[in-house]
This record gives sequence, structure tokens and C-alpha cells, in this order.
Amino acid sequence: MILTRASPVSPWRSLGIRVLMVASLIAIAIAGHWFGRDGLHDNLDGVISFSDVLYFTMITVATVGFGDIVPVSEGQRLFATFVVTPIRLFVWLLFVGSAYEFLIKGAWETFRMTKIQEQLKGHIIVAGHGESGSQAVSELLRRGSLPQEILVIEQNEKARAAAVALGVNVMDADATRNATLEAARLKTARALIVSTGRDDTSILVTLTAHGLAPDVPIRTVIRHVDNETLARTAGADTVINPASFAGLLLAGACHGPHTADYLADLAATDGRVSLNERPVAPTEIGKSLADLESGLGLRIYRGELAIGFWEDGARTLKPGDMIVEIVPNS
Repeated sequence: MILTRASPVSPWRSLGIRVLMVASLIAIAIAGHWFGRDGLHDNLDGVISFSDVLYFTMITVATVGFGDIVPVSEGQRLFATFVVTPIRLFVWLLFVGSAYEFLIKGAWETFRMTKIQEQLKGHIIVAGHGESGSQAVSELLRRGSLPQEILVIEQNEKARAAAVALGVNVMDADATRNATLEAARLKTARALIVSTGRDDTSILVTLTAHGLAPDVPIRTVIRHVDNETLARTAGADTVINPASFAGLLLAGACHGPHTADYLADLAATDGRVSLNERPVAPTEIGKSLADLESGLGLRIYRGELAIGFWEDGARTLKPGDMIVEIVPNS
């Protein structure tokens, strides 16, 4: 996506400025021809009137002339070469630029956005690009997600411009509406991150999304503990409370500073270790979770069942298992 920003100049005012520039350039050409009219020759009657100058200027600026009036003096020929010709080119550039901005650009952008929308599949939708949402998008990019695989839904102009600057897809719409989530291709998305900055809005987005695509994982950010249950009831698979997580780190730091350091290291992209979730490899089937060579196995997700590394179910990996492990960062 190309970075766009609302111009302080309205489209009609911009058009007026362009018309004024064209008029000024033509006025310069008319003045030069009028004061140097002795260097022009009219092949029809031999007399150069003001109407002849006006006609000759407009024809020369628009084309190269018809030959009925021609410059014969050296001064007028130099004026036509170094003044009128650049004016002609600049006027045409202004006309082409205006046609592109007012006619072609809108149609082209609509066509381009339609094609991008049709290709959305396996993408991640981020509803809200505020403090938490922008951090989530940046982290996704740092972890290897491609910008075209991320779609941000945001109505705030400043937050939307920040998302566009990252190169991701951006939609200016209300994420609580069915039509918006359908346009965002929610049913073909890999996941939905909801971080609108307001618990009531985030819960409404979660509820709407779950009703449209119940199989798409929904990760919802909630600010108040009392609303976490509501978010899960609305359909959120994961509910994250930044304040609660920060409290856990602070409490852990009081009882063991190394525990908090390790959790922070684990959460950071540039830390020494990171959490990794992946399907079990064919060569690992039948082995124990403790025998992983890629990292330190923590948990197995077998359907809806979560199995810890200390439980009996972790002794044998089975087809379809999802593994959560700690792996070293290179």
C-alpha cells in the first residue's frame, strides 16, 4: 500500500490553483507576442491585431500552430523556442496531472484495492492500530510475516497513516459491522487480533467476528479484568490484559528478579529465546515431548486437550499434535 494523507487543500481548490497557473502562463505568452508583434507575420491580411495575438498564442500553446501566423523576427523565434515551448509542455503536464488526479487515480485505486481484496487468504486481521494493535503489527513483521499478509482496520486517520507506512493493507471502516469483516475476508483469515482501545467495542467486534467465522481464532485485548469473561463468552480464543501481564511481571520481579527477566526475554523478538508453536513432525511421532531436538517442549495441544510436559500424555507424540516449545533465537 501507498502512504496517503489527506491534503489540507480541497480538490476543487487544487483544481482552481492549476487553472490559475495555466492562465498565468498563457498571459505571459500573450504579453510576449503582443509586445513583439512586429516580429509576427499574418499570411492572411498582413496585420497583427490583439485578436490575432490571442489566437496565435492559444493555438501555439495547444499545438504547434497552423502556419497562418508565423514568427519572422529573431526575437520572436527565440521567444517561441525558450518561452512558449516550455509553457506548452508545462500546460500539458498540468492537464494530464489534473486528469489523473480527478479521473484516473480514483478508478485505478478502486481497481487495485479490489484485486488486493480478492487475493486476501491466510492473512491476519488487526482491528485497531492503537498502542497495542500497532505493537502487534510491528511484532508480526519482526517475526517474519509479510506486509501483504496483514490487514489493519482503523478509522483514526493518524493511526491509519502509521499502519500504511508499514506497508500493510489498511481499511478505513468500522470493525463492528458485518459488512466490514466480510469485506476483510474474515472467513479466509488465519487469525483476528482485536485491539480497539475500548473493551465494549472490542467485545462487540469479537462477537460479530465469531458469529461470521466461528472457526477463525480471535485474540482480544481487554483493559479491565471484569470484561475478560465477557470477551471469552463473545468468542475470543485468547484474551490478553496488558495490565494483568505487567502486574505478573512486577510481582515476579519482587519474588525472583530472574523469573521476570526470563519472561521479558521470552516475550521480546530480540531475546535469547522465544516461544514457538508448530505441528508435530513425522519423524517425531512416537517420541516423547522431552526428546525434541528443536527446543524445549512445554505443552501438547491434542484437539481441545492441553497436555503439560509432566503429564503421561506427553510421553508419546501423536499425529495431529500441536507443540509449544521454547527455542533459542539465532
